[in-house]
Amino acid sequence: MKIIADENIPCVEQAFASLGEVTLLPGRGMQPGQVHDADILLVRSVTSVDQALLQDSAVRFVGSATIGFDHVDRAWLLQQGIGFTTAPGSNAVSAAEYVVSALLLMAQRKGFDLKQKTVGIIGCGNVGSRLRSRLAVLGMRSVVNDPPLQAQGGHDDFVSLDEVLQADVISVHVPYTRDGLHPTHHLVDAAVLQQLPADALFINTSRGAVTDNDALNSLLGERADLSVVLDVWEGEPAINTQLLERVCIGTPHIAGYSLDGKLRGTEMIYQAACEFFGQAGQWCAAESLPAAAVIELAETEKLSFAAQLHSAVSACYDIGADDARLRAMLALPAAAQPAFFDRLRKEYPVRREFSETAVSLDPALDELAQLLRGLGFAVTQSA
Repeated sequence: MKIIADENIPCVEQAFASLGEVTLLPGRGMQPGQVHDADILLVRSVTSVDQALLQDSAVRFVGSATIGFDHVDRAWLLQQGIGFTTAPGSNAVSAAEYVVSALLLMAQRKGFDLKQKTVGIIGCGNVGSRLRSRLAVLGMRSVVNDPPLQAQGGHDDFVSLDEVLQADVISVHVPYTRDGLHPTHHLVDAAVLQQLPADALFINTSRGAVTDNDALNSLLGERADLSVVLDVWEGEPAINTQLLERVCIGTPHIAGYSLDGKLRGTEMIYQAACEFFGQAGQWCAAESLPAAAVIELAETEKLSFAAQLHSAVSACYDIGADDARLRAMLALPAAAQPAFFDRLRKEYPVRREFSETAVSLDPALDELAQLLRGLGFAVTQSA
């Protein structure tokens, strides 16, 4: 079989070698002529998969190594009898850890105590639920708004969007949809943004157009008390650079970009393709993962507990470095900025999840050790 794949899907050649010949292409610029005679098309979120791309092609199966599917015309694929799969939950841990890292950095910058803050979670699916459990480890209270999940029953602790918007921190984790009972296009619009309380911290790691970026940019020009963390942007890769200048932390759509999460996504679409074509899967992600990283923290006893925690987490994942890399775009001519944004994603450095990171601590730091274990780290305390 002939397989066309986004070049940014890690280990896709190794994974799909048992099914056929893999050709790598830039995902954002895929053209109908490039995929016309392919049997399998493998993409990420930057490729629009629809009739315009696949009309009269030989493609029988499409896999998107992402948790979202707003870039895919699923109804048309179904009508054409083309198989389709995504990788739900593959990067959920990574995205939740991104928010934890952002909270710890903002607490250090602003000098607030996380335990005194309430987090409003909009969307409590794969990412939001994992974030909620980690917030509990940090001693933070959370409130949740998720009408679709609430309609399914099984929980009784959901609150209204208005109540969530009164939290100290608001973190958005919804899929991007334009239709249905609960569309999320510009869910966070000007009217919603105006409800943010004084000194609120707003975080969006879902999809850029879930938030009205122009309205957010205007609001930040008026209210210096608000803090914003954005990983996703309307118009990617041509983002609003004035908004980037105004947010506290800005990153290039990489919240879910841990190596573990990306390889998990590759494995999920590979297994789905094997099942679709009646083949036995011969590859698993564990074969391509390096050994767990080891971090040794020295002299942390001289720091406050909050600083100790931030030091340990940032040694695993430094969100500030991602912010600095994106801000380097501001020095470039406008015409060069979109390509730079995409290059940051393509050349993203290896990042491991907390569970794949071992932290070596002084045995006196038992409270810190317990908290890090709660966040998923492996912790050793030498005698």
